Amino acid sequence: MAEVLDIVVVGGGINGAGIARDAAGRGLSVLLCEKNDLASATSSASTKLIHGGLRYLEYYEFRLVREALIEREVLLRAAPHIIWPLRFVLPHNKGLRPAWMIRLGLFLYDHLGGRKLLPGSEGIDLRQHPAGAPLEADLRKAFVYSDCWVQDSRLVVLNAMDARERGAEVLTRVECVSARREEGQWRVVLRDLHDGAQREVRARALVNAAGPWTAEFIEQRAGLNKAQSLRLVKGSHIVVPKLFEHDFPYIFQNPDGRIVFAIPYENDFTLIGTTDVDFTADPGEVEISDDEVAYLCQAVNAYFKRKITPADVVWTYSGVRPLYDDRAESASSATRDYVLEIDHGPGKAPLLSVFGGKITTFRKLSEHALRKLEEAMGPLGESWTAEAPLPGGDIPGADFEGYAERFRQSHSWLPQDLARRYLRAYGTRTEQLLDGAGDLDGLGEHLGDGLYAAELRYLMRQEWVETADDLLWRRSKMGLHVSADTKQNLAAWIARQSGAAARQETV
Repeated sequence: MAEVLDIVVVGGGINGAGIARDAAGRGLSVLLCEKNDLASATSSASTKLIHGGLRYLEYYEFRLVREALIEREVLLRAAPHIIWPLRFVLPHNKGLRPAWMIRLGLFLYDHLGGRKLLPGSEGIDLRQHPAGAPLEADLRKAFVYSDCWVQDSRLVVLNAMDARERGAEVLTRVECVSARREEGQWRVVLRDLHDGAQREVRARALVNAAGPWTAEFIEQRAGLNKAQSLRLVKGSHIVVPKLFEHDFPYIFQNPDGRIVFAIPYENDFTLIGTTDVDFTADPGEVEISDDEVAYLCQAVNAYFKRKITPADVVWTYSGVRPLYDDRAESASSATRDYVLEIDHGPGKAPLLSVFGGKITTFRKLSEHALRKLEEAMGPLGESWTAEAPLPGGDIPGADFEGYAERFRQSHSWLPQDLARRYLRAYGTRTEQLLDGAGDLDGLGEHLGDGLYAAELRYLMRQEWVETADDLLWRRSKMGLHVSADTKQNLAAWIARQSGAAARQETV
């Protein structure tokens, strides 16, 4: 007889990981499966912001903006190592939105969410502010407001770690082959993509958090009637050598009504995005188009003195947003709010499917998902995540800089840049990574560019890293920094460790 769980979650993006974490923390038995790596699709392809969504005010999405603004500070306290404040500069372009409209929007933005930790908005004279230097001389007035940066794929991993530490089973490279209702339960067939081995589990409830594949899962894997409409919208970003020396990101208005961000990125680069393009192809094969690259270059060239061309682009990434189809006229005006659809079915075994959502509101979405499941399953315990830090985020007073200074003093043998990289990625879990090391030799083999065996062992044991790309592009963005030799060394090291582990299992 297959084991019976409370909930099986399909999809290892931010919503699946958040729901698994919330449910496990309530004492429920949970299994999460992801057919690729965690955050391998939409959740690692965001603009990396925890924000209220200033432009959503124009579409009267006040509930969404208020919820996101409140969550902005909740998440900042929960994970101050991977989330930190930014002050955005919005230059005033006289030919676009009038100044009074921007002031009104920023007033609402400052007050809708009961802001406590972040400073409010203000007007600035670009002729006297550091942010004015890289901009065209005719731009004289701007507005500054607060939002937060996030290492998006790490946010997913930390939720999955917390779910596992609270009792959930988290499986990567494991596909849900099929799910059928039988005798008031879900019979779920899983396939391990490493060796093809299948496993069957039963669950009282099934959560479909498959992102761009949500509708496909309902119709093809669960064998149910056609799902609610899902609007797939591609968002693409480009990365170029840094265009300015200061720490202020920009938000630029465009004549088409959209906005584009230009954000300091990984010390040496500027991140520019995003686009909004309706998408109908395979979400697993998404990539930027030449038109999108040209659009993003043109958007920032209207503001910066230094012009860029597609030849300046050093890296791009694209993702497909699985938005709820509200029949909006354009992709950019489609709602970013989430919709939770529940199918009770015979025997009351519920299927909950997630449509839409944004990374900032994942925690509230998870609470609402558990509330929806209670309609069919009965009481599922109290919500708890609002005050709980994520792994590595248990920093006293959420004071990252103070914690970092104390860490550096007690670990003076670590090069400063390496110590800061560790702390920004792992927070208080850095001590687990170091595992008692007292010098660089204690970190084991050096593969180049600051990558030591101790970090790799930690990532393979604790964070589901199985390939070089898992580390270079999702657990970090070191792919932008390390040499080809280091990448080759990393791939070879992981292959050796995986081979040794496989041999050990056969003994």
